[in-house]
Amino acid sequence: MEILSSRVLLHPVDHQATLAFYRDMLGLGIAREFGNDDHPGTVFFLGTGLLEVSGSRPAGEPSSLILWLQVRDVHAELERLADFGVTATREARTEPWGLIEGWIEDPDGTRIVLVQVPADHPLRRDLR
Repeated sequence: MEILSSRVLLHPVDHQATLAFYRDMLGLGIAREFGNDDHPGTVFFLGTGLLEVSGSRPAGEPSSLILWLQVRDVHAELERLADFGVTATREARTEPWGLIEGWIEDPDGTRIVLVQVPADHPLRRDLR
């Protein structure tokens, strides 16, 4: 199989609140917008991937999606997001596998893991 491109699809309960969260609070750049007022879609840049917010799901149906987002400084990001009223569902801490993780949720309850790879961790590829 030859994969030419990929993206994660997120079907929110509250489209506008979810869109505002990823655009305004997380500050993700928009790759493209599509659809119309009745069926809007927005594709965000997500590091080397893409996140598409489109469609919907019924209220009360939990999201099974978990986003893993690598950032340079988890503590700083959690502080910045707190200024927007985003509450950490789990404060940042070093996991047994050596990564620093802090957890948040979007307005629909989609779990987001903010991950910092310490300089001495085996996953580290960026030597800046």
